[in-house]
Amino acid sequence: MSNASASPATPIANRGAITACVILAVIMQALDTTIANVALPYIQGSVSASADQINWVLTSYIVAAAIMTPPSGFLAAKFGRKRVLLVAIVGFVVASVLCGLAQSLNQIVAFRLMQGLFGASLVPLSQGILLDIYTVEERGSAMALFGVSVMVGPVLGPVIGGWLTDNISWRWVFYINVPIGALAFMGIVVFVTETKRDLLAKLDWFGFGMMSLGIAALQLFLDRGEQLDWFSSGEIVVEALICAAAFYLLVVHTLTAEKSFVNPKLFLDQNFSISMIFIFVIGITYLASLALMTPYLQTLMGYPVITAGIVMGPRGLGTMLCMFIVGRLIGKVDTRLLLVLGLGLTAWAMYDMTGWTPDVSQWTIISVGFIQGAGLGFLFVPLTTIAFATLPAHMRGDGTGLYNLSRNIGSSVGISIVSALIIENTQSNHESIAAYVTPFNHAFNAVAAQGLSPVTAAGRASLNEIITLQSTIIAYMDDFKLLMLMSLAVIPLVLLLRKPKAAPAVDHSAVME
Repeated sequence: MSNASASPATPIANRGAITACVILAVIMQALDTTIANVALPYIQGSVSASADQINWVLTSYIVAAAIMTPPSGFLAAKFGRKRVLLVAIVGFVVASVLCGLAQSLNQIVAFRLMQGLFGASLVPLSQGILLDIYTVEERGSAMALFGVSVMVGPVLGPVIGGWLTDNISWRWVFYINVPIGALAFMGIVVFVTETKRDLLAKLDWFGFGMMSLGIAALQLFLDRGEQLDWFSSGEIVVEALICAAAFYLLVVHTLTAEKSFVNPKLFLDQNFSISMIFIFVIGITYLASLALMTPYLQTLMGYPVITAGIVMGPRGLGTMLCMFIVGRLIGKVDTRLLLVLGLGLTAWAMYDMTGWTPDVSQWTIISVGFIQGAGLGFLFVPLTTIAFATLPAHMRGDGTGLYNLSRNIGSSVGISIVSALIIENTQSNHESIAAYVTPFNHAFNAVAAQGLSPVTAAGRASLNEIITLQSTIIAYMDDFKLLMLMSLAVIPLVLLLRKPKAAPAVDHSAVME
């Protein structure tokens, strides 16, 4: 897909309307990344799923979106960007309604996959439109607005989802997409003009197939590994081998084919390559921490669903505030310094969370969440800007697809890893703490005298409950520490980013068809 084709001038009067309708489409897609989080316990009861199985409602959506994001450029070139957007919105809304009507786990997972498949193209194509209709000087502010829609959607998801679940039904976390999708659809029909179609455009089906197979096998490996005891299971071994073989064939094919699914020339741009690593880590640290916070608040701290959503909301305020500030700073302050600040704030928030217990105050949760959201605000806009600053215009369509693919894979991998570590570390910590429950431990004997004697059934049950709680708290601390270390580990990569040179003058009128 070409994002900078020669075309009639886009009326300036329509630019605001175009921005509004594509932003609505992005918000609708981004919202569904986490809106179901706080409703998971209610969905689990309705569809009779286990604690391990219900996570598929989250990861199935993200994986499907990850797989279908890169072909967005091909679909837009072959059928026209406007047509693809309209079909994606209709399909996404229909899938949302079906999710709300689902009566079993298989149904809701299948419809969530359908949601991800249709919604995948909404983000990269909308981003391409915004990059087209704004001048080089205005792109910082445009990407700030785009960033708010992409990253605040997952933040507001728990708040909106909590309110809908508590006051109406968990099914309305999906039905809410109907009015949003209808507004976006009508706006795109009226204001967005169609791009030229390239009827000769072809898709590298082998490359696409290998990428899809590799991502699917990787996700199954991560989701089911803990449940099946990793490599002691034949299924996990097979999934690992398929994943490795698929990605190996994809790399070889990419480097040898005349026209491969993944354009290897993209990685010759140093800024874009480094930004891919950054956005992958951001996907892990940000959405994984959100996935951790929901069960922490509802299970360990006993918060009602609506309260859990509200105390997580200030993350969105921090993100929105800092994104708009950064949008005005782009071009005036070195973007690399903004990235360091964002990573530092994220690591600081995670460090504070490593000391949390269920007795932590609501104010602490709110303030630390605000800091984490602010860190994201200082990351997303500069990173998106610098990723495409030195990338040729004709490669931008492929670039946006691959960039969003990296973010989605990071999100799904992060959620799976931290969820598996919670289970594994809880079991390990339980074993370590239980080792001190012995008559030779004088400190424990003093506690046992207070109704926690391992001799009686009631005492053993109470003792096991306390040990499990403490083990789980430590497991969450370990996960937060891991996310903190990942945020700090990528800071040195900032030194490899090159400050983009001043962009040449552009014909602002011929930016979009």
